[in-house]
Amino acid sequence: MGDFKKTTIGNLVEFQRGFDLPKSQFNYGKYPVRSSNGVLGYHNEFKTKAPGITIGRSGTVGIPHYIDEDFFPHNTTLFIKDFKGNYPKYIYYLIQNLKLNDWKSGSGVPTLNRNHIHPIKISAYLNKQSQKQIAKVLSDLDAKIEVNNQINAKLEAMAKALYEYWFVQFDFPSPPTHEGGDKEGKPYKSSGGKMVYNEELKREIPEGWEVEIITKSCLIVDCLHSKKPQQVENSPYYLLQLENIIDNGLIDISNKYKVKENDYSKWTSRIEVLENDILITNAGRVAANAQIPKGIKSGIGRNITAIRPKTINPTFLFLSIRGLHIQQQILSNTDVGSFFKSFNVKNIKKIQLLRPPKNIEDKFEKIVRPLRDKREQCQKENQKLAELRDWLLPMLMNGQVSVGEVGEYVNQAAEHKENYNLS
Repeated sequence: MGDFKKTTIGNLVEFQRGFDLPKSQFNYGKYPVRSSNGVLGYHNEFKTKAPGITIGRSGTVGIPHYIDEDFFPHNTTLFIKDFKGNYPKYIYYLIQNLKLNDWKSGSGVPTLNRNHIHPIKISAYLNKQSQKQIAKVLSDLDAKIEVNNQINAKLEAMAKALYEYWFVQFDFPSPPTHEGGDKEGKPYKSSGGKMVYNEELKREIPEGWEVEIITKSCLIVDCLHSKKPQQVENSPYYLLQLENIIDNGLIDISNKYKVKENDYSKWTSRIEVLENDILITNAGRVAANAQIPKGIKSGIGRNITAIRPKTINPTFLFLSIRGLHIQQQILSNTDVGSFFKSFNVKNIKKIQLLRPPKNIEDKFEKIVRPLRDKREQCQKENQKLAELRDWLLPMLMNGQVSVGEVGEYVNQAAEHKENYNLS
């Protein structure tokens, strides 16, 4: 591909400031209002036809979003008004590689002006066919990541629904020995299973179930350090931070806080995470939580506490912490200070667990553990795919490597995809 030329952003595309639309003037419809952070809401009219690209003009600045539906660009964004015949997906990856956040201007609230962007000198492929070939390599990787994300969302929903059915609605399969049960294992509560009032939880629970303080079955440990060690490059030792804990309960280690070996040894003197440990945040995103998968060897950073299951099934514990009963306890025990909320070790140790008979807990664990394992496998694959994409992006955009030279490598990486039948 010999069409790699020097040019400017303004020669490739034309940016325009988004449109004013206060929330009070939203008329609900099907068109997303795209702000600097994503979808602000929905409106009954659009200003831009798909495909489109926005970047943050104020607030979250310079990060591109590719949009494949007609949309309303908000005034916190710049959007591409004219692609000038260039391939939109290629332009999206080109902007990603430019890191336009570095070009912001102003003070206080960072802002980005199109007059600052258009003159930026770059090198780019000008032939649309070349642009399509490059975009396909990168978008195929993003598509595989999105498929895995969809699989994980389905698996998460399945596990959550089963937990709620068994341990919130109490319609777990009735053992024949319980009142209301039979050989077919009919739903316990709706089949007349005996319920008793529990004073600690202030609600009825199945007869024979117990409520126990979390410290009876789990070890609760934080790092107990006030100052993080210095971050270094090219070290196998790292600490998990708040940003490594994803809202869906998985761990993302694509961004590692790497430290020296001696600093790591000091920092992990209290705890080094193990498979099945549950991390829960104490401040910032209060009580965000995720479970450690197999293969991670790490410490935990500040404002994170580890819950280590000892005499309780680990996946059952994790789903319990994310379930209604414990989330209500977390909400009522969160400390609200002058500047921020906190959910510290003291409050974590107050959590009360609802424990079913062991045979029910074991049966539930046997069902949901494979769902968890598949989610963790998808997440691990996504991290590898993202690393490959992020490695290829600058090389392709800077003309250092051709599509033909990396295509075989990409195909080999994709062969490791496992197909899950979720029907």
